[in-house]
Amino acid sequence: MAPIMIRETTIYITEIDRQRLEKLIEIASQRDDAVNREYLRKLEHELDMAETVAPAEVPADVITMRSKVRLRDLNSGEEMIYTLVFPTETDSGNGKISVLAPIGTAMLGYRVGSVIEWQVPSGLRRIKVEEILYQPEAAGDYNL
Repeated sequence: MAPIMIRETTIYITEIDRQRLEKLIEIASQRDDAVNREYLRKLEHELDMAETVAPAEVPADVITMRSKVRLRDLNSGEEMIYTLVFPTETDSGNGKISVLAPIGTAMLGYRVGSVIEWQVPSGLRRIKVEEILYQPEAAGDYNL
């Protein structure tokens, strides 16, 4: 069973992230890979729902691409630190999670204090965005 994400809040995405992610979807969708196709559809859906803003205008408490965030699993209390990256930059050993991973797609555009919920085979997963440790746009790194 594929994860079903539940989103009841406006998400924000920068113009640059949108362009890069749309290009990623275009290139990756040409591959014959049913699993990736499903995650690409989910990412495309998230982009369709997002409000696009200029990099300098994105609120500092929003998860953008290459943001490093502290999350808390509300079911277990476990704390996690992840950096949201493009698939080629994924390095799970260093907490770099792909935007195409279920939690990566779910994180994109959420704000500090938001609760990310999605359905997995074992039940409803609930993760709270505790803190943005680094956001490229807030740091003035608009071209990362």
